[in-house]
Amino acid sequence: MTKQTKFDSKQENNKEVTSMDQERYAETRKQSFYGDYLYDMVVPQDHFFRKLRDLIEWSRFTKKLIKLYKGEGVVGRPPFDPGMLLKIELVAYLYNLSERQVEEYLNDTLSAKYFVGLAVDQAAPEPSTLTVFRNRLIQRGKQKIFAEMLAEIVQIALEKGIKFGSIQIVDSVHSIANVNTAKDKKREDKGKGPRDPDAKWGVKHQRKVKTPEGKEIEQTDYFYGYKAQVSMNAETGLISSLDITPGGAYDGHHLCSLVDKDLEQSLPLKTYAGDRGYDDSNNHYYLVHKGLYSAIRLKENRIKKKDKNKEVWLKLIQTTEYQQGTKERYKIERKFGEAKQGHGLGRCRYIGKVKFAYQAYLTALILNLKRMVRLLTGVGFKTKGVVMS
Repeated sequence: MTKQTKFDSKQENNKEVTSMDQERYAETRKQSFYGDYLYDMVVPQDHFFRKLRDLIEWSRFTKKLIKLYKGEGVVGRPPFDPGMLLKIELVAYLYNLSERQVEEYLNDTLSAKYFVGLAVDQAAPEPSTLTVFRNRLIQRGKQKIFAEMLAEIVQIALEKGIKFGSIQIVDSVHSIANVNTAKDKKREDKGKGPRDPDAKWGVKHQRKVKTPEGKEIEQTDYFYGYKAQVSMNAETGLISSLDITPGGAYDGHHLCSLVDKDLEQSLPLKTYAGDRGYDDSNNHYYLVHKGLYSAIRLKENRIKKKDKNKEVWLKLIQTTEYQQGTKERYKIERKFGEAKQGHGLGRCRYIGKVKFAYQAYLTALILNLKRMVRLLTGVGFKTKGVVMS
C-alpha cells in the first residue's frame, strides 16, 4: 500500500459524521419470516402495548439517544436501535423486572415483543446489551438526557391535546439504598468507606404518637438512601420535572428548580401546592416573583402571635388558590404509592446517585406513559404479577 493510499484510508476512517449520513441499526423485524401477520392475529387492537406503541413517535427518542453512541450509528458496526432498547427498559420498569428477567419475559410474551419492535422469531437482546445501554446513558448523557426524555414525553402529551391544569403539586419520594447498613457499619469499623458513598440518612416520617402513659411525643422514622423531588400536574397526573438528592436533603431548597423546569415547558400553571417541607419564605416569594400562587401548607408557627408576618400568612390561607391547591396534594401521594408498589421505586436498583436518577426518571417515564394511554385511548394498564425465575 502506498503512502497516499494509507493517508486516504486514514482520512476516510476519521471523517466526521454529518447530518447527511444515514444511521444504520441492527436488523429486527425485517428479518422475520412471519412479518406482521402473527402479531395482528395475537395482539388485540385494544391491548395496552399496541396502544403504547402507536401513540408515541419513538423515533424522536432514537434521534436523541443515538448522539450518545460513538459514530452515531453511521460509523462502525450497526448498533441496536436505542429507541428499541429504551422500550425494553420501560417494559422492565413497567413490571419491575431485572435485565435478565425482562429478556425472559420478552422471549415468552408476543405482545411485549411486538411493542419493542422485535421479530416474532427473534430473541431479545442479552442483559449485557441493556447494561451497556444504561451505562452509556449514565456516563455520556448524565442526568441531562434523562430530563430531556421526560420533557419530550410532556411535549408529546401537549401535542396530543392533553389539557394540563393550573395546579402543580410538589413533593419528595424516598428510596432505600441498595446496601446492607449493618454490613456498612462493619466496613466503617474497619476504616473502609460506605458501599454507596452518595446515599445519606434522611427523615422518612415525623408524627405525633402517645406513650402508654398517655403523653404525646414526636416520633421520627429514618431511612438511608435518596429522594426524588417531584413536580406533578394535579389535573393530568403527569410528572413534569424531577430533582434527585441524597436522603438528607432539605426539600425546601428544590422548589425553585422544579418551578423553573416546569415553566420552560410552557405549561399553563397558576398555583404550586406542597407540604410543610417546602414552607420556606424564599419559596413563597419566588412563586410571587414568577407570577404564581402559593398553596404550600404553612407550618404552625407561621400564624402564631409571635410571627411578625402573621397577617400576611393569614391572608394567604384564605385565598381560593391556597384552599384549592392544598386539597389536591393527596394525588401525588397516590402517585408515589403506584411508583413504589407497582414499579419498585421503594428501593434503589443500583449503587450511586446518578444511577438512582436513571431509575427515578425511567419510573417517571413509565408512569406518564401509562397515564397518557389512559387519557388518550381509554385503555388502562392491567396490573398483574409477572413471576420470573
